[in-house]
Amino acid sequence: MQRSEVLIVWFKRDLRITDHKPLFEASKTLKPILPIYIVEDEYWKQPFSNRRHWCFIHDSLIVLRNELKKIGQSLILRTGSVIDVFNELLTQFSISSIYAHEETGNKWTYDRDINVKNWCKENNIPLIEYPTNGIVRNLKNRDDWSKIRNLRMKENLIPKPISLVPIEGIKVGSIPKKDSPIFKNDFIGKVQKGGRDEALKIIKSFIDDRSKNYLFNISKPGISEKTCSRISPHLTWGTISSKEIIKLLNLKKNNSLQNNKKIYNKNLNAIKSRLSWRCHFIQKLETQPSIEFSCMHPFYNELRKDDMNLEYYKAWKEGLTGYPFIDACMRSLNYNGWITFRMRAMLVSFASYDLWLDWRKTGHHLAQTFTDYEPGIHYSQLQMQSGVTGINTLRIYNPIKQSIDHDVNGEFIKKWVYELKNVPEMWVHEPWKMDLKTQENVSCLIGRDYPKPIVDHATAIRDAKIKLSSIFKKEGYRKNSNIVFKNLGSRTRKKSTKRNNQLQLI
Repeated sequence: MQRSEVLIVWFKRDLRITDHKPLFEASKTLKPILPIYIVEDEYWKQPFSNRRHWCFIHDSLIVLRNELKKIGQSLILRTGSVIDVFNELLTQFSISSIYAHEETGNKWTYDRDINVKNWCKENNIPLIEYPTNGIVRNLKNRDDWSKIRNLRMKENLIPKPISLVPIEGIKVGSIPKKDSPIFKNDFIGKVQKGGRDEALKIIKSFIDDRSKNYLFNISKPGISEKTCSRISPHLTWGTISSKEIIKLLNLKKNNSLQNNKKIYNKNLNAIKSRLSWRCHFIQKLETQPSIEFSCMHPFYNELRKDDMNLEYYKAWKEGLTGYPFIDACMRSLNYNGWITFRMRAMLVSFASYDLWLDWRKTGHHLAQTFTDYEPGIHYSQLQMQSGVTGINTLRIYNPIKQSIDHDVNGEFIKKWVYELKNVPEMWVHEPWKMDLKTQENVSCLIGRDYPKPIVDHATAIRDAKIKLSSIFKKEGYRKNSNIVFKNLGSRTRKKSTKRNNQLQLI
């Protein structure tokens, strides 16, 4: 029996049909299109995955399936390994080619994609891949990257296909439920709603209204939840592309009323800048996949590796360090799956310098917690904030200063650290300084109702400085820093070898 010919469009972290080049190019062939999403059960066993991610993906797949159905062919769902699924499809159809976006992800997906390429070669099936946003595969020289990226962002949006040639006699398959046991890791809290419709709604509300206070409130954890764009999970899972957002930002800038133009342009330009930085960090992982596991600067690889204090780690991830602002930020993050960037950096800094925890271990908790977990950004930022790149200023956050600067009245603290709800404002940032009588009066005994500070910040930072300085002084340190900069460093500012050895206390 002759098998019917199909062309596969493989969806991964690109859950949309607009500005989707693989789908558009495949539709131009006028061959029957098999659009597929594969729930890879082994992926969901990895230490970076979490049910929270799936909840967002689940919403997005429902919308994607409906969109594809409207143009002729519903999304096909399968569960298992990609190779097994493709082998099964090969028994039913003649696969003329597979279209997909290039994916910059964890080593697990990197290895998976290599296996798929080998399978395609073995079965004489062309694998046609297209770049994702501004990420350049096989980049020869970092000096050229920003130019390539910026030119891509100026390209026209790729329209959604008018129609797809449907496939006869195939079961579409069901989308696994949010509570399916496949997604082993559970969580307590909320998940930002996924799906293309939601992406368009929130970026419109941001551009039209919420952006006017963006920069002013960006570092205020209690307010930034509403004034930041909140588009990051949609970029992560691809319900909208970076290029689409840039087009919308430019349109708003051009159409703004004159009296609002300065305010809007300043804030909208800031978002455009962050989209560029987003690509910059993902490009690091594309260029050097090993940064998921290894420090960019090799001299730091053994630093903290054998010093994992499990008691400290547990207290940090549960928001029980005894530092109210640290604990409030972590509890808020654990519940909401999101917190503003400055607070993310502070949590990593505290774990890395105050508690001396390895970023490779703390990174897994954060990856599972972030709805917008993006491997390229995640591992680059973990390394930057824990001081192991060799090319970035070492930024150490003072948890008390940050608390006073960004939550002056302690409202955010009291919202999330309920143990401190009755503590007077003057003590809320440093409750251990309350005398015993005051502690009794507010029903918060330090060490019983709320923990004492797990470490002394000043002492911990002094010890961290000593350990780090021993690395700075090693022969060959600067030479290796130069290599890291050449391969991964930003070209927007001049390299400063002096800066590499500095500690910035903030």
